[in-house]
Amino acid sequence: MSRLVKIALWAGGILVGLVVAGVAALAVMARMVEPPTQLGVRDGRLADCPGTPNCVATQASDQRFALPPLPYSGDTAAARASLLEVLGNQPRMTLLSEEPTYVHVLFRSPTMGYPDDVEFFFDEANRLIHFRAAARMGQSDMGVNRARMEQISSELAAVLR
Repeated sequence: MSRLVKIALWAGGILVGLVVAGVAALAVMARMVEPPTQLGVRDGRLADCPGTPNCVATQASDQRFALPPLPYSGDTAAARASLLEVLGNQPRMTLLSEEPTYVHVLFRSPTMGYPDDVEFFFDEANRLIHFRAAARMGQSDMGVNRARMEQISSELAAVLR
């Protein structure tokens, strides 16, 4: 084996080791990253999206991140129970907070465990369920939050009819 081939193999081994270490570091960071401080309802609104393509919200000021709220009729407690039932069927979901007009859940990606915060706010005056879904880390989520919220919205709309 030539010296050049040995150097190339050694460098390749170093590169693979660095990639593995980087991936492991990201997986650990995904488990340790704290939730953003701006979560929750303030003045009847969930926080706006940060301007990165890893967030969708019904109250988004930028239409690129907007999705429609979900109308409901009748009792807010019944609508919340329906939401919790739909959420309970979702993979890798953890309920973090449940209040009469607010629900906060955490979703994790299947491989690396990247965290996504999803909040729901029951606007009782207008009989609407507002939501916000955002990744805790990174810039892009490759459309995961949008797809998730469209699917949850569809399932919940069918239950609330």
